[in-house]
Amino acid sequence: MEFSISYLSFYVIEIDQQKDQRTYSHYQTLDEATFDNSALSQFLEGELKRVVKRKAQSHPNHAQAPTKLGEFVTEGSHPLESNPNYALFQRALHAQTSADFKKESEAFVETYVQTSAVRGGVFLVCQAKPKKYFDDLFLFLLKCDFQDDVAVLSDANTLVKKVERAITTKNMKSIQYPYMIEEGMLEYNKVKIHQSSHARYFEDFLPFVTYGDPMPEVIKSQVQTMVQDHVNETFSSESSERQEMEERLESWSASETRELQEQLNHHQVVEATAAITAHIPDSKTTIKLGEVVVKFPLDAYGDNVHLAKFNDRYVLVVDAEQVTFDKNASPIEFLKPDHLEAVIQRMQAGDE
Repeated sequence: MEFSISYLSFYVIEIDQQKDQRTYSHYQTLDEATFDNSALSQFLEGELKRVVKRKAQSHPNHAQAPTKLGEFVTEGSHPLESNPNYALFQRALHAQTSADFKKESEAFVETYVQTSAVRGGVFLVCQAKPKKYFDDLFLFLLKCDFQDDVAVLSDANTLVKKVERAITTKNMKSIQYPYMIEEGMLEYNKVKIHQSSHARYFEDFLPFVTYGDPMPEVIKSQVQTMVQDHVNETFSSESSERQEMEERLESWSASETRELQEQLNHHQVVEATAAITAHIPDSKTTIKLGEVVVKFPLDAYGDNVHLAKFNDRYVLVVDAEQVTFDKNASPIEFLKPDHLEAVIQRMQAGDE
């Protein structure tokens, strides 16, 4: 999807670490005609398309996901317009003159320079619309950090010349508003943020935007709720068994590595996994048995994946119509598998 720029405000942010000063300068605010004839047109060519194409999830797979969705926070029955961040995005999105757009853009950069880990660079605020298919307006906030140790070829004597305050679109941070689910389907209560840096300062300057918990935390919370419900149904409120189970559940929740708890039966676990995968179809889990690690879709448990005990040891049974291997060759690829009963007999003989 290609975009045409309606307005673009160009700011330069300077950071003086010794004096702990942060300043910004407004260089220009361009309209469509002046932008098309400027060097920025080539510099940003294709960048907005890349920003829009990046996939984002309300609940990313991990906390450090570079691209995520944020949602404007509202309290009670208050409308979205009561959210200051939403109101600012809306004003900038619908600004109809260069002066109005500059005014709203400046509000973004003023807030941004107050974030704790801000870095110097170029801050761009763009109002744009697709060149084809539909006329909905988009707002893009782009940040290019200054690059250190950048040089260009000079002459035979000096060889290279250092470039001060060089910028590049590589690792450019971005905010897209509104979020586009697919072409023509927009969500005005959400923004899409992209930043590859571990410092989260490019999202910190939007204090009234919230971000969904990573998917592992969502699943963990659901599991904890299900087990707590089981505890409530199984044990009386004053029993020592209930107190012990709740302590174990609390310890399980706080632990980074967890061991098999052996509290629920097969059917209870199947029902619990079905409840999770009904809301999160792509849920996966990883099990480690000794030194063997197995990763599989959560909904495969009870169907193609089974966990059992045999002679006080744990056994994972996986059935499939086909077995494939990675690129590392091994003799196992030429195995003619025995029947399961023969394997169990061999395991039993090995324990005797």
